[in-house]
Amino acid sequence: MSLAIAENTGLIQSRTDGATTAVLRGPAQPSSHPEEVLVDLVPRTAYVDAAMTPLRARQANLDAVVEAFDRAGIDYCVVRGMDDRASVIGVSESVRTTVLSTLKALMARQPGYVVRLQPRSNPRDFLYPSDGPTTWSTMATAKVLRLVWFRTDPAHSLVYGPEYGCEIEFWATTSPGQLTAPRVNRMARRIDRRGTAVQAPGERFTRLAPAWGTSLPPVRTREAFVDLLPDDLDFPIDLVYTWVDGSDPQWRRRKAAVTAEVYHDEVASDARFISRDELRYSLRSVYLNAPWVRNIYIVTDQQRPSWLDTSAGNIFLVDHADIFSDPSVLPTYNSLAIESQLHRIDDLAEHFLYLNDDMFFGRPVLPQDFFLANGNSKFFLSPTRVDPGPIDDRDTPSDAAIKNNRRIIQERFGRTITQSTWHVPYPLQRSVLAELEQEYPEEHRVTMASRFRAKDNISTTYSLYHYYAFHTGRAVPGSVSYGYVQLAVPDLTERLARALARRDWDTFCLNDAFSSKEEIERQNEVLRPFFEQYFPIPSPYERRNLA
Repeated sequence: MSLAIAENTGLIQSRTDGATTAVLRGPAQPSSHPEEVLVDLVPRTAYVDAAMTPLRARQANLDAVVEAFDRAGIDYCVVRGMDDRASVIGVSESVRTTVLSTLKALMARQPGYVVRLQPRSNPRDFLYPSDGPTTWSTMATAKVLRLVWFRTDPAHSLVYGPEYGCEIEFWATTSPGQLTAPRVNRMARRIDRRGTAVQAPGERFTRLAPAWGTSLPPVRTREAFVDLLPDDLDFPIDLVYTWVDGSDPQWRRRKAAVTAEVYHDEVASDARFISRDELRYSLRSVYLNAPWVRNIYIVTDQQRPSWLDTSAGNIFLVDHADIFSDPSVLPTYNSLAIESQLHRIDDLAEHFLYLNDDMFFGRPVLPQDFFLANGNSKFFLSPTRVDPGPIDDRDTPSDAAIKNNRRIIQERFGRTITQSTWHVPYPLQRSVLAELEQEYPEEHRVTMASRFRAKDNISTTYSLYHYYAFHTGRAVPGSVSYGYVQLAVPDLTERLARALARRDWDTFCLNDAFSSKEEIERQNEVLRPFFEQYFPIPSPYERRNLA
């Protein structure tokens, strides 16, 4: 596996006439001038693309093989394999000689690497150079092989390697008229040899692509690989951010004009409202690693990031006044109040993820990581325990809110909340949030009316929703690889270096609640190069030329 574990997207999504579609950005073919990059300290030939993303790398590899097979007149079908990152093509064992000669000619034009997957000729996935003296003789008896073209961005920050290769399976004739796969796939072990090829949506063969639109070219396959499976999601998933720029003079004047009793230092800290351009890079992480997201909503207080470009058609600014049921309580500086109103966003999908701007997708994730195909959401419990006693001055605002949530759950379901949830993207159902407001109108009203966090507030998105949905049969516990970095730590540089080198978190959060102005300046010197190396590919939501 490469040092730079791939991110995923390659999609620009556009909204037209109420429908959302997605298209690959630019040509998916590799550049004609490969460069040498270091992958796990080994020099590899790689193709450079300024718009390269994981899904785009996968598609480029599939396109190269499909074009070669079409040219050679080889009968093939795209198979729904077990790994969403790799593409799989099945061919009959009877055309092995033609297939291997076609692949050898393809890789003579576009040098890369070949892996013998089954049976293995090496205990590891050894990469044979496509022009190696023994490469193609080694593949002569392979039942499954993988073609690999390393693909990277111009800075070589991201490298997409074997995981995104195109795999070739040789299907054997085991009975008259039947072809049998050499290994398990997600759909069918056998197919009719005399069956006819059909065209199917390309996004049906990888859950990295959105299932609700048209994002990938159609592929040649068989009927056996077309149907939806029980765990396939076919509903749209939106994404909601709450964002504030605490350095905005007008916003600061509005905040200064509000008188509030602040009961905890964390509530008053300016660090909670500082913008370090996290939103820009969080959006890049969505573009790379969650291309199946449909629309993106940024909820803010009369603000707009200077770099934001909304022309892609699927990203929208939403003002607090547009969603609060009682706008007279505005302005607010209470995230719990804002979160209590998110389900009121116009045109928001029933299923959506809620993120703070300090949350990021660290590597490719699937919609199934957050929702079940039956519509139920997942939640991710933290090992941190909440003190069982009543609210006191030692409680953080989050702990106080959870204790209020605990009372609601105890009274309704006879269960006691002892755990908070991780700071990961929160999977939510709009209808359940609306139901919570109807069931607990006073708690919602008090929270909405609190301009700063108060002891009597509830936390809907962070805790209450998940326990309520779980006990009413609409949520289940989930699991993701998660990282949390508190910025006000002395070893921040080392922690970020670890995250950059390993890239093994599905999601991570870079949180700050107490840093001073001087500490924030020092942190920014470390954060900007980290962000640029981790997420080097601009999203379609950024203006390219800022005056």
